[in-house]
Amino acid sequence: MTYVFPPAPQATIAVEGTDERLPVRRIFCVGRNYAAHAREMGKDPDRDPPFFFTKPADAVVDSGETVAYPPETENFHYEAELVVAIGTGGKNITEADSLSHVWGYAVGNDLTRRDLQLKAREQGRPWDWGKAFDRSAVIGPVFPVAKVGHPSSGAITLTVNGDVKQDADLNELIWSVPEIISILSHSIALAPGDLIMTGTPAGVGPLVSGDVCVVSIEGLGSIETPIGPKED
Repeated sequence: MTYVFPPAPQATIAVEGTDERLPVRRIFCVGRNYAAHAREMGKDPDRDPPFFFTKPADAVVDSGETVAYPPETENFHYEAELVVAIGTGGKNITEADSLSHVWGYAVGNDLTRRDLQLKAREQGRPWDWGKAFDRSAVIGPVFPVAKVGHPSSGAITLTVNGDVKQDADLNELIWSVPEIISILSHSIALAPGDLIMTGTPAGVGPLVSGDVCVVSIEGLGSIETPIGPKED
């Protein structure tokens, strides 16, 4: 096969404790999956069917890398999240079988241009400009299930310059990981390398140039993101 120009490099994320990299196929994100966060966003946290948005695979950023303050926003936010890495694909997966499709788990930060997201929401438009921009998915090393099992509880916290901004527990997820996987797979055939960012707790807020943002999940360690100068 001959390409008209070289194809883009494969997006990857680190694997904890090895030099291996996990290839990223797609990134699915669950919206408003903690009740307190739904309330702070002005929405009812009732257990309605979950909704999803996506980020491009090449939005991934390793822990420790500097992320420039992105263009076209004056309200750039952090969002601490548990990330699920799919290792075995499938469709119409039952909730009981969902966890057998998971390769591992990681700590994530769903960076968001909040002003653009809210404007799109008010206008009934897609969230892409607020969520799916360059370098908007900070994802730490993936821990294989064989090492960490399937975390369903444990502290998830985020600090900015050492000050705690988000502090919750994974057991507060409205929709659990098995439920999310099953629901997604009934709409889209999942494949190895798909990542699922499972939602953020309450306490989201702004980042500015010079900040250092740290997200931690019990049993999965921490990721760190320095925020650089604003892009032109």
